[in-house]
Amino acid sequence: METTKLSSKGQIIIPKFFRDAYRWSVGQEFIVLDTGEGILLKVKKPFAPAQLDDVAGCLNYSGEAKTLDQMEDAIRKGVQEMQDGDA
Repeated sequence: METTKLSSKGQIIIPKFFRDAYRWSVGQEFIVLDTGEGILLKVKKPFAPAQLDDVAGCLNYSGEAKTLDQMEDAIRKGVQEMQDGDA
C-alpha cells in the first residue's frame, strides 16, 4: 500500500509507481469526485465522446474499403515492425 501526504499548498503527490503504471505525465488533468468516504480521481478525457459519423469526415480516405482481414494484417505488420525496431 502506498501513502502520501497533503502539502501546505493543498497538493498531494501521486506515487511514482501509479504515475508510471497509468502513464500519467506532468499536466495530466483529473476530475475529482466526492464518494462520501473520500475522493476519487478520474482521468479527464482530452476530447468529448463522439460518434463515428461526427468525425469520419476528417479521415479523407478515398479508395476501396478495406476488409477486416486486411485491417488485421496491417495491424499485425505494424506491431511486428515495432517489435523488430526494438531489437
